[in-house]
Amino acid sequence: MSKYDTICAVSTASGTGAIAVIRLSGTDSHDIAHYIFRKNGKILNINDIEPYKAYYGEIFDPVPDDKPMVDDVLVTFFKAPHSYTGEDSVEISCHGSEFVQQKILELLCVRGCRLAEPGEFSKRAYINGKLDLAQAEAVADLIAAQNEAEHRIAVNQLKGGFSNELRDLRSKLVDLTALLELELDFSEEDVEFADRKKLNELLGTALKHIGKLTDSFRMGNAIKHGIPVAIVGETNTGKSTLLNAILGEERAIVSDIEGTTRDTIEETFTIDGLMYRFIDTAGIRETSETIEKIGIERTFQKIAEADIVIGLLDGTKKLASIYKAARDIINHVNLLKQKLLLLINKNDKINISKFYDINDGFRWQIKQTVEKNIEAHGGYMCDEYSYSVTGQDLYDIRNLMHYEIMSAKNPEDIEDLKHNIRYYTSAPKIDGSTTLVSNIRHFEALTHAKESLEQVKNGLENKLSADLLAEDLRQALYHIGSITGEVTNGEVLNNIFSRFCIGK
Repeated sequence: MSKYDTICAVSTASGTGAIAVIRLSGTDSHDIAHYIFRKNGKILNINDIEPYKAYYGEIFDPVPDDKPMVDDVLVTFFKAPHSYTGEDSVEISCHGSEFVQQKILELLCVRGCRLAEPGEFSKRAYINGKLDLAQAEAVADLIAAQNEAEHRIAVNQLKGGFSNELRDLRSKLVDLTALLELELDFSEEDVEFADRKKLNELLGTALKHIGKLTDSFRMGNAIKHGIPVAIVGETNTGKSTLLNAILGEERAIVSDIEGTTRDTIEETFTIDGLMYRFIDTAGIRETSETIEKIGIERTFQKIAEADIVIGLLDGTKKLASIYKAARDIINHVNLLKQKLLLLINKNDKINISKFYDINDGFRWQIKQTVEKNIEAHGGYMCDEYSYSVTGQDLYDIRNLMHYEIMSAKNPEDIEDLKHNIRYYTSAPKIDGSTTLVSNIRHFEALTHAKESLEQVKNGLENKLSADLLAEDLRQALYHIGSITGEVTNGEVLNNIFSRFCIGK
């Protein structure tokens, strides 16, 4: 296969629909398409075709003597370099019959096209300088976007905001690397062309910038795959009922028998443009039953992986049991990294006096457990409502943990819960200037670049020679450049574009 081949593929989703779009790209695309297209019963003169203009006509099979029509179509010709791929291209809009699509592809291949490989159109756009590698990957993310937040992240990356940040950073590092390497040519004169103070300042800025990007990966990845929300609690607290109520469908089995849920059940649901991955877990209790024990172990694993933990408590139990269950859940959560929503369920089955008893005593009963949790994870409680991480900054404990008395069977309570889940999600407002890393390849490259720059910074502090500093800087430049494709190899490209759909 050659990059000079003319390629073709169906670019719309597979199956039968109202219309389908067949795309061609390559040097001979105009000639091949024009040979099987006629307007008002006549073949267009290739020299009279105007690019970027849609022509209505018909695709026909030129081989039989009667030259039968295959389909009514709209054909648009694009002239290099002003096309998606940067090559001469054609788009044929036909009816969505699978037979029609395959027949047109057959006619194109007989005339000299070959079927495109997955992602080959986007790969050619990258090779021809229409997109950099990060933008090309954003195309695939845009196609796969299932919610507003994911769509905005992909659009921002496709517009080049992320790439421009990296190019600006890389450009500054390239200048300093060049000066360090110039020093190697004058090593005997013992001169310094690269200002060490300026280099140190730039390293600090670069490390802060890269650190911000790598820190954004947890949220970016969660938005892309669904922000994980674990629903946990003892058996028969109503976890499956709650999941079904949030989803609006009977997804989990609900039973009065304890231990019904033996494994995790996961479903996605969108709230205010953000996709959440709700995880119903096995009830926490002491058990000798092997399968149930495995389910409970997975519950603790899902708690550790979740961004938000919904701790469900049974409001019909004695107050001491409610408080103990709350403390057990808190002990398995990192309050400085995860949001905890404690819900005292079944308020439709408790009397008003118990309602007030719970409200009056709940926060004080769990206060010591909360303090120990925060201190165990690097924070310090200052008073009932605030804690400190640095010793100076104060944070409101209520932003980490929330509790309320509710019923999983009450639609109004479920709507309030959805509002609280969105409120306690630490997702930034995503606009045209927001950059979130959501691609694991980008995260790994940035992590390696950060490690190399930290070695340069340590080298400066230890007064290492220019050649050692330059080598670490080159490594950082390589990793940053690999994101946009300024440095790459064929294996990486093939791996990236093979994940695309055929017509993109």
